[in-house]
Amino acid sequence: MAEAPAPTAGESRLVLLDALRGFALFGVLLVNLKSLSLYGLLPKAQRHALPSAAFDRAADLATSVLVDGTAITLFSILFGVGFAMQMQRGDGRPGRVQRYVRRLLVLLAIGLAHAWLLWWGDILRYYAILGLALLPFARVSPRLLAVAGVVTVVALPLALQPVVPQLLPPQIGSAESAARSLAAFGSERWSDMFAGNFARDLRMRFAVWILPAYVFGRLLLGVALGSSGVLWDPANHLRFWKRCCLVTLTIAAATGVLLFLHEHREPATALPWLQSAPGRLVLRMLRNLAPLNLAVFYLSGFVLLFQQPAWRTRLAWLAPVGRMALSNYLAQTVAAIALFYGVGLGIGPRFGMVGVCAAALALFLLQAAASAWWLRRYRFGPLEWLWRSLTYGRRQPMRRDRPRPAEHRAGPDGATA
Repeated sequence: MAEAPAPTAGESRLVLLDALRGFALFGVLLVNLKSLSLYGLLPKAQRHALPSAAFDRAADLATSVLVDGTAITLFSILFGVGFAMQMQRGDGRPGRVQRYVRRLLVLLAIGLAHAWLLWWGDILRYYAILGLALLPFARVSPRLLAVAGVVTVVALPLALQPVVPQLLPPQIGSAESAARSLAAFGSERWSDMFAGNFARDLRMRFAVWILPAYVFGRLLLGVALGSSGVLWDPANHLRFWKRCCLVTLTIAAATGVLLFLHEHREPATALPWLQSAPGRLVLRMLRNLAPLNLAVFYLSGFVLLFQQPAWRTRLAWLAPVGRMALSNYLAQTVAAIALFYGVGLGIGPRFGMVGVCAAALALFLLQAAASAWWLRRYRFGPLEWLWRSLTYGRRQPMRRDRPRPAEHRAGPDGATA
């Protein structure tokens, strides 16, 4: 009798991918805490009145340039890599597509519950829905996937901009929406928080209507990387990763200079061409490209560092966090609500970006320690275990058995599997 399909155990996964996912998750936490701390909902005048206003402006600018958009981009690329890994691992096995669909339907349920009950900024539902749209691309060549991903991110939003906003229902202004959300999330009543979160989520789905295009383009790029094999055996693709790092760094520098000239210099002293219609179009495309380009730069730089034994040791502590990414992502929301919302400790935005950065660092370090402790005893994170059990239709083994000596073998990244 054929053995029933089962998920791959945690030890056989690439430590590099888990560490990358942990790295991206810290950026996601830092970005999300801007809103979850209620700092992002404050009017500009109230932000400037905070005691930490000078630090806040510098930290907000730094995170906006280096982290906002980039962290979730890297996280999305890695989700696409995971899709490619599942398709390759299950190639030829019966029920492969059905299991993948069940997996995403479970993720959709988790994402919707997370979004409607706790955090309006949830990204999981986009991964679930758009992950289904990846199925027709499973056998497309990596080069074509990469081109399609970049075009979807850079050009598709500009093509849809003249049409889609005209079709959307009218919404309240951003300032009024932020004020209502600030009052609801600062309230000590759960009913106010739930109602405010649902209202904020509904408005933001229309306000960020272009988000599916951005996410799908990043997923396609992730599938391209996963299908090409450059992440499975990076040591034999160092030339690719070095070129990727150099090209993305060059693009980032050129893009930064052009955007600075456009936004911080008088039109007469900036490049005159930037003020023309073609120049403005190019700048809009560069703004769409910038987070994607910077995320790929981070990715390639991380991969190159990971090939050096000393750096691998320094970065490997991120792997347990990434292996439990779903559990940690949702736990970050719960912890932030407990700290900042009125139904929790009610700290709110009073400490500005100082509070955001301190909370992000403390929470992530706590999650890193907790994840390492958990995975020494269990095969999966708690929500990863639930996700897999529902996907495969049966309870998965949870406790980690002590392996026999014969079971220790070197994996593709040097870890035991």
